[in-house]
Amino acid sequence: MRISDVKVFPVCGGHRNYLFVKVETDEGIYGIGESGLTWCELAVKEIVLALREKLIGQDPVRREHLWQVMFRGNFFPGAHALSAAVSAIDIALWDIHGKALGVPVYELLGGLCRDKAVCYTHCGGDGPSEELVDQARAKVEDGWKFIRWGLPHEGEVLEPTRSVRKGIEQFRALREALGDDIELLCDVHTRLDPPEAISFCRAVEPYRPFFIEDPLRSENKASYRMLRQHVAVPLGVGEHFTSKWEFRELIEEDLINYARVDLCLVGGLTEARKVAGWCETHYIDLAPHNPLGPVSTAACLHLSLASPNFGVQELPVLPGMLPDVFPAQVEWEEGYLLPPRRPGLGVEFDEEAAKRFPYRPSQGRMLRREDGSFTNW
Repeated sequence: MRISDVKVFPVCGGHRNYLFVKVETDEGIYGIGESGLTWCELAVKEIVLALREKLIGQDPVRREHLWQVMFRGNFFPGAHALSAAVSAIDIALWDIHGKALGVPVYELLGGLCRDKAVCYTHCGGDGPSEELVDQARAKVEDGWKFIRWGLPHEGEVLEPTRSVRKGIEQFRALREALGDDIELLCDVHTRLDPPEAISFCRAVEPYRPFFIEDPLRSENKASYRMLRQHVAVPLGVGEHFTSKWEFRELIEEDLINYARVDLCLVGGLTEARKVAGWCETHYIDLAPHNPLGPVSTAACLHLSLASPNFGVQELPVLPGMLPDVFPAQVEWEEGYLLPPRRPGLGVEFDEEAAKRFPYRPSQGRMLRREDGSFTNW
């Protein structure tokens, strides 16, 4: 079996764009992958097409070799855009191998470590605390066991001290309303500086967060040494990282509790499972970052099912999105994603349907302080 073509599909689904990669073989088996560099989909598309010539004629089962060729095959090593392209292709190669053998991908990863993977949903946090509590209660009634919301801001303005005060109040209200059995997660989205992050993490400790997500910017990983000295709450970090090397410092120095590995950015399943094994030696659990489409959800699920050190998987959108493009998807039931029984990832892709949902230019929202200075996206 040899790779015969690599195709790229920028797709707009509802409120955002997605980038899917289809790897075809001369035996008629195809694999589907997804890239995760949001708002830069067209840049990643061009890199995938540049990598295409390295892949045509190659054995798709040689995943590790092809990963090295793609990641290290140029003078400059992999980073964000290249890693996003490698991720999509790598996921597609795993899909091909599973289909060729007639088994789900989790069998290739060592088999099931659990019968299902618990997930967390998203709630909006910018309104009054009462609205957030009502949203969370509705989610719990639907079967969710984990509730996540974002650190609040006021339209396009994020003033840290006000956001911290409101976030603390939201934690208190949710814990009182939902009791002790529902897990709470708050995503800071890297929007606080160390003083405000420390203040927030210490204040919400009595409400027992499952983790605080991305309390600091991701560029300077050493900043987590200082944060870890001041706070005791669990920390979930890593959704921006594009290789195992970017995780190194936080893992080796035990600075985080949950690795927010993004399979569509870190280098696919090939790289993510290396991060997972490294985390296991430090008792760090996985919390896969999954804000994307059906392929990302499926790929994350296979890693979650096959990894002993798994905490929770992100699932903001239930399976079923873009049903024309993905007529077969993974299944969800009462807060859990279920193991796929179909071979490969367990999703099917209709490329003709994908062409009916063309890419739409978009920009991320930028937040600012009251003085007009830029704070973060």
